[in-house]
Amino acid sequence: MESEHLTFADFLSYVSRNQELLWEYFIQHITMVVIGLGLAFIVGVPLGILCSKSKWAAKVILFITNILQVVPSLAMLVVLMLWMGLGTTTVMVGLFLYSLNPIARNTYVGLKQVDPSYLESGKGIGMSPFQMLVKVRFPLALTYIMSGLRIAAVIAIGVVTIAPLVGGGGLGREIYAGLNSNNSLRIFAGAIPAAVLAIVADIVLGMLQRKMDLAKRKSAGATPSPAKMQNIN
Repeated sequence: MESEHLTFADFLSYVSRNQELLWEYFIQHITMVVIGLGLAFIVGVPLGILCSKSKWAAKVILFITNILQVVPSLAMLVVLMLWMGLGTTTVMVGLFLYSLNPIARNTYVGLKQVDPSYLESGKGIGMSPFQMLVKVRFPLALTYIMSGLRIAAVIAIGVVTIAPLVGGGGLGREIYAGLNSNNSLRIFAGAIPAAVLAIVADIVLGMLQRKMDLAKRKSAGATPSPAKMQNIN
């Protein structure tokens, strides 16, 4: 099929005829991203907290996660495929490993940047280390944590497009089917929704990140201060 003969009406017609299949691929795509990111968030945030507590742990954890991050996504999925076999599980484990670095690193950076005056005030009123983490450090680090999640989400959406190479599903199936059959409509039908999904995820998570920035909130009591913390029981 020659791409120069295609029109936008052709694209819409193709999407309309195959909307059920494309919707199935779209749901598969989102499901893999959400599960992979969810696992990375559950593991990455505690790793970031551990990094903030120990310089030795920070060096080891960030070194390992950084190596995982720089490994080409296809190479990682192929290695996992040799161990776990073909399928969606391999893709989600790959996403989990690939997303650990931005989440763990940003959690670590967010916790380390907290103004020492807040920590001193917390100690002054008798807060335990756990209370300081939950009530002071973690809320102030949320914008950094969301930034890491935002970066990981955009990367993950792109990585999932190569999932069909290791037996996974998602919009990548349509892209590779189009490449194999030299059908530009199928390529566009897979690539455009994936690109839109990445843009929407970045915008939505960016909005959440700005809402969680305590330093920019105008409402009373939104930003903790040493003076206000003296009144915390």
